[in-house]
Amino acid sequence: MSIQEPLPFFTGPDDRVSFHRTELAPILSLYGRMVAAGEWRDYGISALRDMAVFSIFRRTAEHPIYRIEKRPKLRLKQQLYAVVGMDGQVLKRGNDLSAVLRVLERKLIRSVD
Repeated sequence: MSIQEPLPFFTGPDDRVSFHRTELAPILSLYGRMVAAGEWRDYGISALRDMAVFSIFRRTAEHPIYRIEKRPKLRLKQQLYAVVGMDGQVLKRGNDLSAVLRVLERKLIRSVD
């Protein structure tokens, strides 16, 4: 008799990582301010098996200019949240979402000045 191992691929919606309402509130607040400033136009949310991604677009048909990633498996090693630029460079990483989002807040201040 053989022991069956768990399937290594996505098996259902319960396996997905997603943003909680308390995490989406500051993200959407920042997004709204950047839309009002004319910097951003669209967003997309992905709930994947190992991470959740909030992608920010300048125009709908483009690649995302920023990605806000939540990776629960990295919370002890490389931190839970990360802001990633268009070129794949990590702009800020940390366990406090509001502190990580400050890197994008600075861009809002520059665009308004």
